[in-house]
Amino acid sequence: MRIGVDVGGTNTDAVVMDGERVVAAIKSPTTEDVGGGVIAAVSDVLRQAEIATTAVDSVMIGTTQFTNAFVERRRLMNVGVLRLALPATTSLQPLVDWPGDLVDRVGRNVEMAHGGYEFDGREISAFRPEEITQAAQKFRQDGLGSIAVSSVFAPMNQDMEKQAAAIIAEEMPDAYVTLSSSIGRIGMVERENAAVMNASLMDLSQKVVGAFRSALRELGISAPFFISQNDGTLMTADFVERYPVLTFASGPTNSMRGAAFLSKVTDAIVLDIGGTTTDVGVLAQGFPRESAVAVDVGGVKTNFRMPDILAIGLGGGSLVRDEGSRIGPDSVGYELTKRALVFDGDTLTTTDLAVASGAAEIGDRGKVAGLAPELVQAGMDRIHVMLEEAIDRVKTSASDKPVILVGGGAVLVDRPLKGASEAVAPEHAGVANAIGAAIAQVGGEVDRVFSYDEKGRDAALDQAKGEAEDRAVAAGASRGTVSIIDVEEVPLAYLPGGAVRVRVKAVGDLAEASAG
Repeated sequence: MRIGVDVGGTNTDAVVMDGERVVAAIKSPTTEDVGGGVIAAVSDVLRQAEIATTAVDSVMIGTTQFTNAFVERRRLMNVGVLRLALPATTSLQPLVDWPGDLVDRVGRNVEMAHGGYEFDGREISAFRPEEITQAAQKFRQDGLGSIAVSSVFAPMNQDMEKQAAAIIAEEMPDAYVTLSSSIGRIGMVERENAAVMNASLMDLSQKVVGAFRSALRELGISAPFFISQNDGTLMTADFVERYPVLTFASGPTNSMRGAAFLSKVTDAIVLDIGGTTTDVGVLAQGFPRESAVAVDVGGVKTNFRMPDILAIGLGGGSLVRDEGSRIGPDSVGYELTKRALVFDGDTLTTTDLAVASGAAEIGDRGKVAGLAPELVQAGMDRIHVMLEEAIDRVKTSASDKPVILVGGGAVLVDRPLKGASEAVAPEHAGVANAIGAAIAQVGGEVDRVFSYDEKGRDAALDQAKGEAEDRAVAAGASRGTVSIIDVEEVPLAYLPGGAVRVRVKAVGDLAEASAG
């Protein structure tokens, strides 16, 4: 038996799954202390499933806690940023493209040192240990507890970053150290940004993961637990404590994976309609299509794995104005059951429109019986136009594609959607996010530049595949189950030596002995 949990900003969803069968599913309010909501949700779903905690083989948790903390600029650590690149890159200093308020929050603690590599592995300049020692001593004097280390083309050669980390560990044994090569892809500034973001979340990651551990211990569940990352795969809890930034966007990713599982459709557009927003994404081979461009998180550009998600201000709690012609983007959110008309509130929401039109049976329909039919019709029309425009924006061709509806707000759809060859709302669609967490596999990815003239194409691909498999195993996969699901080669005509950017993704099943 597996338990899948998704800790959202409003609700904590939980499901019990026996193989591919959903045994039980519930929604419970998210609590401020995180752990309390998990305890309530898991307790309820176990009670509903009528199983003992000893029957649980593993627990998978998805969370938006780290994304929210960064976007809201709260509970972040001051970070020391060390870049190995001199004499190069001086024109663009670390944190150059960060919003001012966020730079103030993480601190302007930047040190530059010699080092870095060209794309073919040649050194930009020699590594100078004394510079790292001086930088670490400065960071220590400033009272910093988390350090981000970056170097040019570090994904191709981690040696200098690792040497720097070893020196920092000697000078600052209690400090957290994040290496950019462990997180981001090719692209110095965006990868460095991701490392700094991760470093700023290190203290919070210990607390959140610790809260999950304590919650499961209090429930008497001794099974290993894992946490979702943003490409639809899982990480061990220990891995998340080191790399919390990899959980960004795991919520919509889980919903998309759950949508594919519930509908049995692996290539489709997914509309995940929540209480405040609708996340629109594309499934390719059962996994979310990844963004090919730098993704903005809280005003900062990054290039780690992120799904290509379009978010629009439409949900079950969205406010309705101007006789139904304007929907959202503001929402009553978690107060829906207090403020919506069907719950004896005083605010007209999209849920009220859905109930009045007969599309949904929620609350007291008599409370919306007096709404003008023209208003209800105009509002429902506007909802569908917004969804159809979103579908158009994520499509890569003019042809219609299958659309899967998930999330509690899926009841807003009461007719065929333009651009959709069919619209499927599968059973248990309201908890697709928790189901996506429960069924997830473990992944690993490599993004490197190789010289095919020097190494040869086959040898380069074999090396990249081997490294991707190793990363999947390090994240908790059983080596015998790991397979390569995606290989991408992009020739870099502006670089000499037959330079090719190679991206390889591997996934595998959870190793039974992995522990959280």
